Amino acid sequence: MSLMNINQIMEVIPHRYPFLLIDSIEEIEDGKRAVGKKCVSANELFFQGHFPGNPVMPGVLIIEALAQVGAVALLSSPDMKGKTAYFAGIDNARFRKKVIPGDVLTLETQIIKIKGPMGIGEAVAKVDGIKVAEAKLTFAIG
Repeated sequence: MSLMNINQIMEVIPHRYPFLLIDSIEEIEDGKRAVGKKCVSANELFFQGHFPGNPVMPGVLIIEALAQVGAVALLSSPDMKGKTAYFAGIDNARFRKKVIPGDVLTLETQIIKIKGPMGIGEAVAKVDGIKVAEAKLTFAIG
């Protein structure tokens, strides 16, 4: 059972279809950490062009999904209610394995530093416990 379903996620972050890239939040420590899930479907619009006959989830969208999980973690803190977390930077992004239709992404973002209106998170995406992507993410909170 998830802690937050899609409707509850949409109460925290402004993303909507087709750019809402997380389906549920499984674990959360307000302002510190969150773990989300994304069920990757063959029906995703991006698979029409990436790549026909060989569908692979674009790495940039995996990073965006990790950022959305980080935004949920940040904005779930009571003092952040009603704010927006904007993507401000990506460092050390690494992609280790293809993500294809049928995969379930486990997305974990841990907020390691908050200073003023900025936050930094360490993020890891896994499929079946195997790391598929990782990055350090910077958020601007407004």
